Amino acid sequence: MHSIRVVVIALIGLLCCTGTVHSQGPAVWGYQCVNDRCVKRAISETSFPPEKAISLPACRLFCGTGAGLLWPQPSGELKVGNDLAHIDPNQLRFEWNENFHSLVGLWEANKERFRKQIETRAQKNTLKSGGKAVRIKINVEDESLTLNYETDESYKLTVGAGTNGELLATIVAKTFFGARHGLETLSQFVLYDNIRNELQMVATATVSDAPAYPHRGLALDTSRNFIDIESLRRTIDGMAMVKLNVFHWHITDSQSFPLVIVSRPSLHTYGAYGSQDVYTAEDVRQLVQYALERGIRIIPELDAPAHVGEGWEKLGVTACFNYQPWENYCVEPPCGQLDPTQDALYEILEDVYREMNVMFNRSDVFHMGGDEVSIRCWNATARIQSWMNEQEWGLQEADFMKLWNYFQTEALNRLDKTLPAGEKRPIIMWTSKLTESPYLEQYLNKDRYIIQVWTMGNDSKVTNLLEKGYRLIMSNYDALYLDCGFAGWVTDGSNWCAPYIGWQKVYNNDLMAIGGPYAQQILGGEAALWTEQSDSYTLDNRLWPRLSAHAERLWSNPRSSWQMAESRMLLHRERLVEEGIAANSIQPKWCLQNEGNCPIGGDGGRS
Repeated sequence: MHSIRVVVIALIGLLCCTGTVHSQGPAVWGYQCVNDRCVKRAISETSFPPEKAISLPACRLFCGTGAGLLWPQPSGELKVGNDLAHIDPNQLRFEWNENFHSLVGLWEANKERFRKQIETRAQKNTLKSGGKAVRIKINVEDESLTLNYETDESYKLTVGAGTNGELLATIVAKTFFGARHGLETLSQFVLYDNIRNELQMVATATVSDAPAYPHRGLALDTSRNFIDIESLRRTIDGMAMVKLNVFHWHITDSQSFPLVIVSRPSLHTYGAYGSQDVYTAEDVRQLVQYALERGIRIIPELDAPAHVGEGWEKLGVTACFNYQPWENYCVEPPCGQLDPTQDALYEILEDVYREMNVMFNRSDVFHMGGDEVSIRCWNATARIQSWMNEQEWGLQEADFMKLWNYFQTEALNRLDKTLPAGEKRPIIMWTSKLTESPYLEQYLNKDRYIIQVWTMGNDSKVTNLLEKGYRLIMSNYDALYLDCGFAGWVTDGSNWCAPYIGWQKVYNNDLMAIGGPYAQQILGGEAALWTEQSDSYTLDNRLWPRLSAHAERLWSNPRSSWQMAESRMLLHRERLVEEGIAANSIQPKWCLQNEGNCPIGGDGGRS
């Protein structure tokens, strides 16, 4: 049974004051909380007067738990008072630890971002004048800018009355990253009231919050189709909104090599789609800084020894490049793998690693790829067969796995050589034949390697990895591959991993259930978008709002299913659009305005 709960609208109405909309005429609809749902009602002077009507965002905030405006929902304490305050966006004041000199520039960037977010809420309407000043006080305990699996990203946010009639929001956190998350939450407590045409903010609130998983990310391919920098920045903006903290950049593949490596210019000269479709070192450095300001680290991936081709082929260190019929040598055209038997290969890799280290600001984790290596490709190359005979190896699977390990060992040595003496960063690799027993135990040190899973979540190989003590990042394709369900591009029908994965399935992808007794070895997850059928023009629609569902799963790890999140998701999708992100529509807007009427059974998942 639902309890009969009607919010006392008068309290909010008195605080918000009455008024008319200046640019669009008076609002004709308002909302009222009844039985924990926001009910749409026509505003009239008699039955539902303007002073008692509240906007949909205000109703969602107060009707229920207080999390109605927040995405992701907080994992800890959440208390929201019954009042909203009319605020003046021109009277925002920020205070932070200025003795932490390394953070000042980051906070200046976040201050401007917060102002822009607040201005966006007004939807270009001419706001009613007046309102309270808002003072935002940020207290960070540690100046460190290290973002890794031990970083404390927790925060505590309190909102209440300050001096001289202002509102005071205080954010306390161990690190910059936690404090930045707190500021993101505060921005979601600001809403636009289309009835009174003013910006409003929660007058009293307390939030204690921390993420469930330290690795919360997106893996994005920019090789199959080029993604421009503006689109990457917009993607990072969206990630910051939902507190994702890892941008895994799959920057090269067999189809193109868009990264400018100055010491090996033929890689991008012959490997990029065009002279404009490249990322320079300065592009990368600026994007790394842009991501840092938003609490995100960029993990670069140089996939090898498979998934190479264009650009590499001109250096003469590839095998089976663009062989036909391609399906005999690789999973998609053009084929191409590095030839591990050529000494020159490792000199080239060392140069690439060295330049990547500089432009990515020595990312503390490096992704070496390692997926979909084709034994047929190597076995079709006479030079490789001859080299293996010289080693007195055969040409069976186990022998080619020795060859693969030879490559991986030599490549890792060259990567380590480009680091300061004694530094050994963690290495991520995709699940593959090399991550299966018995090769796993022979060749991959579990203290050095982290395995990223792309197979299905219930794959027995996942259990084997966990039982052997490996740390995992989950990108199980049955829930986290965002390119699934579109038309086939090398065959007719649908693509290989159809059907399309809706936000609901992403939301319900419970990593604790996947890990079972070894769940603590799962560091988190990454949704993945492979861009054979995506580019800068379709990027937003492919990612959002499904990436938001992934973010809440990894931040809050909710014990409830997607039905309980649906009304918040619809409102959150509107906020993404306000911020300039072309998020996919998931229901008619009627469902947003008539909560609980669209799901089967009409109960919105509540019990």
